[in-house]
Amino acid sequence: MLRISDIKMSLDSSFEDICESAASTLKIKREDIISAEIYRRSIDCRRDEVQFVYTLDVTVDGDEASLCERLNSPKIVKCEKYSYTLPENRRSNKYRPVIAGFGPAGMFAALILARSGCNPIVVERGTDIDTRTGDVLNFWNNRILNERSNIQYGEGGAGTFSDGKLTTGIKDSRCRFVFEEFVKHGAPEDILVNAKPHIGTDNLKNVVKNIREEILSLGGKIYFETELSDIIVANGFVQGVTLTDKNGRQTDIETDALIVSIGHSARDTVEMLLSHGINMMQKPFSVGARIEHPQEFINERQYGKANGHPLLPAADYKMACHPPHGRGAYTFCMCPGGTVVCASSAKGEIVTNGMSEYARDKENANAAILVGIEPEDFPDSSVLSGFDLQHEIEKKAYLLGGEDYSAPAQLVGDFLDGRASAKLGAVKPSFTTGVTMGDIGKCLPKKVTDTMRDALRQMDRKIEGFAMKDAVLTAPETRSSSPVRILRDEFYQTNIRGLFPSGEGAGYAGGIVSAAVDGVKCAEAVLNNES
Repeated sequence: MLRISDIKMSLDSSFEDICESAASTLKIKREDIISAEIYRRSIDCRRDEVQFVYTLDVTVDGDEASLCERLNSPKIVKCEKYSYTLPENRRSNKYRPVIAGFGPAGMFAALILARSGCNPIVVERGTDIDTRTGDVLNFWNNRILNERSNIQYGEGGAGTFSDGKLTTGIKDSRCRFVFEEFVKHGAPEDILVNAKPHIGTDNLKNVVKNIREEILSLGGKIYFETELSDIIVANGFVQGVTLTDKNGRQTDIETDALIVSIGHSARDTVEMLLSHGINMMQKPFSVGARIEHPQEFINERQYGKANGHPLLPAADYKMACHPPHGRGAYTFCMCPGGTVVCASSAKGEIVTNGMSEYARDKENANAAILVGIEPEDFPDSSVLSGFDLQHEIEKKAYLLGGEDYSAPAQLVGDFLDGRASAKLGAVKPSFTTGVTMGDIGKCLPKKVTDTMRDALRQMDRKIEGFAMKDAVLTAPETRSSSPVRILRDEFYQTNIRGLFPSGEGAGYAGGIVSAAVDGVKCAEAVLNNES
């Protein structure tokens, strides 16, 4: 099979047109292409004419290796169709592996171990996805927060109430496995092709349930509303775990393998692990606010005269800048046609996040504008000091919003001019528990707001009008990543053997796909039995 990249085509080109272009690139006749399949499709908006850019997998009549060598083009490579091979199970004991957390990392770790016949036990402090959805809606509608079942905690992890965005910067063949498993369990097939794939929170809920059902059908066990409250250690090895259910009842389970996939918000579990002497370090994270524009404005700016074409999705953007004498700022988790949501997990705190359904058909576009926070900016040198900074910002935001889970918000024009906002302009904020207009600088560090102001002016030069005065900033965005890293070695284990930190909460991932891949790698390490 040959993979041909960078095939630029007009928006109205047919599949046959793409194949003709591929044949021209290969310098062969169209009929010499036996089969063809689109591997990747992206949108190029960097020119007057918006184009689709394709990568095509083709099988040709003749010696493909010789053809590839003769053409000698970086756009043409010989490749094989990807297939994930389950590793050999080298475990030699009767104990069932335990997985703490059922987000992407824990879910894919459990899937691999279940398929390998290990009958994994999963513990998740939150509820199943259906119960969790009800709890989240109850919070948004009635401002009654369930601290065990919310956007951060529960089946599917924090990413379930997001855009279901599957973009990732990691280069690992297991990414394809993750995508194929999502499709197998109900995700739209276009995620296998689109360069910026997303599932949508509405589809993710069903995908998560389907993965759960396969794990259970293979002998796995999942305990919801159950916390990993302690680990049992002897002679430097994990010997078991202590679990606590929603009624406070504790149970000990014997195990020699514990995968910790707790997400970026479970500070209490991190504290417990630290008390056992598990090596950790402070890790940089980011802080900022969500910005909202009308989606139609973003469409016009990105697509120009092609805006409105039926094949073009709601437009997105991704920007980064380095203001002079300042720290870097960047847009994160851009949600076209989405909603800014209240993602609090503790009472008396405000956290924002972005969410889109698959259709991405809401009125506004939103994205986080984030500024990097380094350990030297933390309150002190203690390992968990980054958590302290997060909670300090979130508590200030709760007070600033009026102590009813309304979030502090400010118009971009007022923010740039350094004055509090008294009323909304043309852009109506979508924040699910409402906003209180004012000065978001009263809950964000000055270094963050100073950098955001410089960044907004620079971003306005990249997308004209991005810093429109009526665009809305809603604060704070503090949970883009974990502020700690739980250290592990080449066998994916900590200094206590048999403990495998995994995913975003452990500091080894930054999104759904990278977390899922990390879960797969930790499951493979368990199967390799290299304790």
